[in-house]
Amino acid sequence: MNPIVQKSGLSVAGLLVAGGCALGPAVAAQAAPAAPAQTSTSQTQRSAERILGVDYQAQPNFYYCGPAATRIALSAQGKALSQDEVAKLLGTTEAGTPSALDTTRVLNELTGGKYRTTEISDSVARPDQVEQLRRDVLAAVDAGRPVVANIKGTTVDTDGNPHSYEGGHYLTLVGYRDGGDTIRVADPADPALGEYWVSLPKVANWIAERGYSS
Repeated sequence: MNPIVQKSGLSVAGLLVAGGCALGPAVAAQAAPAAPAQTSTSQTQRSAERILGVDYQAQPNFYYCGPAATRIALSAQGKALSQDEVAKLLGTTEAGTPSALDTTRVLNELTGGKYRTTEISDSVARPDQVEQLRRDVLAAVDAGRPVVANIKGTTVDTDGNPHSYEGGHYLTLVGYRDGGDTIRVADPADPALGEYWVSLPKVANWIAERGYSS
């Protein structure tokens, strides 16, 4: 894939939250049926596994990863917007969606203000940042809110499939298992898979130098 490199960013507490987007499929976005939420509960601890039901759509062009990922998150909360409508709210252009600040802003405008932006400022996530991501994903998913993450670089999912977005990309974290050790990713640039599992540290390192809305 040939992603757009977004060179400008916004700053929160002096830290960079850069945007970006990946080249999506050349065909029009196609919706997949919403998957039912899956839950395993425990009397003494948080759920071992939970996956939110979402209406997955692939991004229709190379710069709509932000609108597509945000729309997927909104679909789990009963918000039926088109990618074009979300793109307008985000301020998305052919240069992409500016930052995780924008996904947080739009998610809050449409869902009542529960989202916040968190940055992973280092080039490699520290252990405390990995644990913060775990807490944030578990809390958001347990509350029915998918997380929108601004990522860059390459990682490998639990099935051994590589996913590379060197110029940056947005995707949606829609579930977890093993108490948050593994995160369910809905990737609008990969309709062949749609969703896949990635280990928590790999997701944190994918977000490194960027941020997420949870």
